[in-house]
Amino acid sequence: MNINVSISRRKIVEHVCLLKAKKDLSEEEENDMLDYLYTTQYQMSGVVAISLGRISAPNPERYTHAMFMRFQKKQNLEKFYENPFYLKVLKDHVLTYCHGLVDVDFESEVDDEMLSIFRKGEEFNHGVEFVLLISFNEAALGKQAEHALASLASVMSESPSLIVQFTLGLNFSPSSKEYTHGVVIRFRSVEAFEIFINSKEYKNVWHSKFQPIAHKSLSLHFSVDPVGTEIM
Repeated sequence: MNINVSISRRKIVEHVCLLKAKKDLSEEEENDMLDYLYTTQYQMSGVVAISLGRISAPNPERYTHAMFMRFQKKQNLEKFYENPFYLKVLKDHVLTYCHGLVDVDFESEVDDEMLSIFRKGEEFNHGVEFVLLISFNEAALGKQAEHALASLASVMSESPSLIVQFTLGLNFSPSSKEYTHGVVIRFRSVEAFEIFINSKEYKNVWHSKFQPIAHKSLSLHFSVDPVGTEIM
């Protein structure tokens, strides 16, 4: 979903990969891993956006790094998982340094215009990427879960000064059913992230809508550094 709801919408597919790196990972090894993951976007079609980095704060599951990718269609994501270049990157430059990973994939919508789809331009050139993974109780899947997500979307839509864009949806990853839903939010800055996460509106939605029906959740964030503004 996106902040501006006055123009037409475009369906996109979001991919989140969380990694658990070894404790003695060197800076050189970290750069090697992240650089190779970043270059995967140039080796296949259908990738329209990517961000990745070191997770900024400890989390209960001990994930250390995160990668976000956006695809045009589900078929592009399916081909990505089978792409020889990506599989070689995983084998030689990721699993060499990591002892665990989880994938979450979901379909969502954004404004049907170039900068929003490709996450390009000044607004997307920096900030904080926030990932929220949720596992709703089986009995809550359906209307209750949809109502909770709609309530969160409403709160996010009222914060355009803090949030550049957000997407959310049902996880359809065949390899990971640990979480039922995913949410990705791009904040304008660290300060914007902290203001929103600590706001009473967000806390109220979480405590009243999510906690009663979710048996597990994971939230983490990483900083996004400028990587250029040209649309590839």
